[in-house]
Amino acid sequence: MTSPLPKHVAIIMDGNGRWAQQRFRPRVIGHRAGARAVNDCIDFCIERGIAALTLFAFSSENWGRPSQEVDALMKLFMGALEREVAELHRRGVCIRFIGERERFSPAIAQRMHNAETLTAGNQVLQLSIAASYGGRQDIAMAARALAREVAAGRLDPEAIDETLLGAHTALNELPAPDLFIRTGGDVRISNFLLWQLAYTELWFTDALWPDFDRAMFQQALDAYAQRERRYGLTSAQIAAGQHETNTP
Repeated sequence: MTSPLPKHVAIIMDGNGRWAQQRFRPRVIGHRAGARAVNDCIDFCIERGIAALTLFAFSSENWGRPSQEVDALMKLFMGALEREVAELHRRGVCIRFIGERERFSPAIAQRMHNAETLTAGNQVLQLSIAASYGGRQDIAMAARALAREVAAGRLDPEAIDETLLGAHTALNELPAPDLFIRTGGDVRISNFLLWQLAYTELWFTDALWPDFDRAMFQQALDAYAQRERRYGLTSAQIAAGQHETNTP
């Protein structure tokens, strides 16, 4: 059984630095070009009626990049929060951030909070930005939360199952991503949404993120529409509708 349109798309936006290097420009120029591609991607999702979009903006491992690049990325991030949030709010986009925001400067953390508060009631598009995020970190934080409940005597360890653990991971209020897209040519998920991508359809392209446009996004959607999502069942079971009780 195929679904013509994913409800939730998750994207690793890879290749900004290489895009700039190919043009003999500083890596930060590539990140600026990548920001424009983000705006096009959001526009496309709104136009197509995709309900949720999660973007991997900055991983927990990215803090280890050269300090000049990290500083430039933080300035771009701050600038985007200053410029884009009001327009996204006007268009009905709900913004949320996942990851260890305490690692950001107080000014950026406050901007993130303000953006979430301003757009909390919007329903046109659920836009989640993974910043200082890692999939293993996400699972570890969920495990710690449950461990605290057990230690306090409020939770029986035997009651912990996939559903309960999943409820403590990031994006737990959204359906799991239907489609994962990675640009830049690498064929891996790089510690992104490890729990949430268990049954997500994966799509990779060699295109660098600043070159990812609506036509490429449509290619990914077309490929997704041809997939049969079985969730461990047989095609016959899916045809009979049994997938509804097995969907994560």
